[in-house]
Amino acid sequence: MRYIAVFLCTICALPALAQDRMSAAEFDAYTRGKTLFYGRGGDAYGAEIYHEDRRVQWSFLDGICKEGEWYEEAGLICFVYEDNPDPQCWSFVEGTRGLIARFENELNTTELYEAQDQGQEMLCLGPKVGV
Repeated sequence: MRYIAVFLCTICALPALAQDRMSAAEFDAYTRGKTLFYGRGGDAYGAEIYHEDRRVQWSFLDGICKEGEWYEEAGLICFVYEDNPDPQCWSFVEGTRGLIARFENELNTTELYEAQDQGQEMLCLGPKVGV
């Protein structure tokens, strides 16, 4: 009986969580023109520059940048990049210290990513040339 009560409480909380998600308009207003640095478990994870017209540049902070764009689908913010046309969909909420993003493509994924505008530039070294 206790498990049923916990399950029912969890189901009841889901609509509240969904309401906290940022809409595309809120996400665009929050991110446009910024460079956000993302962390995971206290470690640096990557950074993304948010341009006009929902264009982005992503880097794992290794100097290699990937061009992409984002769009809203079913209440999620989905990204596609030049090297991977498969959408990567995230839910975003605004926390007390910045954005919190949850990868939604896989049900088992519970990793949270926090984003903060660091006022820094993201380094893109350009294409590799030579051998």
